[in-house]
Amino acid sequence: MGCSHNCESCSSNCGEPKSLQVAPNKLSTVRKVIGVVSGKGGVGKSLVTSMLAVSMTRRGYHSAILDADITGPSIPKAFGLSGELEGCEEGIYPKTSSTGIDMISINFLLPHADDPVIYRGPIIAETVKQFWSDVIWQDVDFMFVDMPPGTGDVPLTVFQSLPIDGIIVMTSPQDLVSMIVGKAVKMAQMMNIPVLGVIENYSYIECPDCGGHIEVFGKSRVEEVAAQYGVPVLAKLPIDPKLAEAVDAGCIEDAKLPESLQGATAMLEKLL
Repeated sequence: MGCSHNCESCSSNCGEPKSLQVAPNKLSTVRKVIGVVSGKGGVGKSLVTSMLAVSMTRRGYHSAILDADITGPSIPKAFGLSGELEGCEEGIYPKTSSTGIDMISINFLLPHADDPVIYRGPIIAETVKQFWSDVIWQDVDFMFVDMPPGTGDVPLTVFQSLPIDGIIVMTSPQDLVSMIVGKAVKMAQMMNIPVLGVIENYSYIECPDCGGHIEVFGKSRVEEVAAQYGVPVLAKLPIDPKLAEAVDAGCIEDAKLPESLQGATAMLEKLL
């Protein structure tokens, strides 16, 4: 009785959960939002985020990338994009790649791509929110959110502020794999975010002579670990020097993608 329905200024504990989701731009339409996460750095989140966006675009969907790795943005480099953003009274327009992938990154707001981003946590979190609320995301089928490693401010902000439909957990074939996957999966479970599956990067390198698989970083345990947490393995990706060259040249959209990625893209199609 007497409730003003304004939870911001209310001191009462009525027991009703308060949503922390941020409203999108009024001109935005985004059907599915997928986070790409990991418990540690250096496992290829940005690469896989880029490949997933390219793969879904090749399947006829409109893809977008929200680069939430504010202090270590690498998405623009992979697509060969730079320069300032444009906007209107209603909001900011994302950059669009040669094949039609929309994206936003802090690098588009810096004078030089190699300028450091020296922000404290709250400012980083607010920047991520603005990438969602101030940018005009038009008719997007799949938005992929490239998140920084760990379980800190930015992953928490993304999970609470954006309508995440699920996450893909990145890992590598090392002894730490169980802990890496466990941290990301448990955080998602605590936040009631669906875990769509695990992708293992650096699984092997293909011998150029015989085509055999050489497990450079040791035998993979990803199936065992994924089963432990009840999530599927979506792909095991090889080390591919040609793919690395394409990223360095800003030509990820022209690269030949690993065939093993098809399992992940087929799973994503089922979400629509």
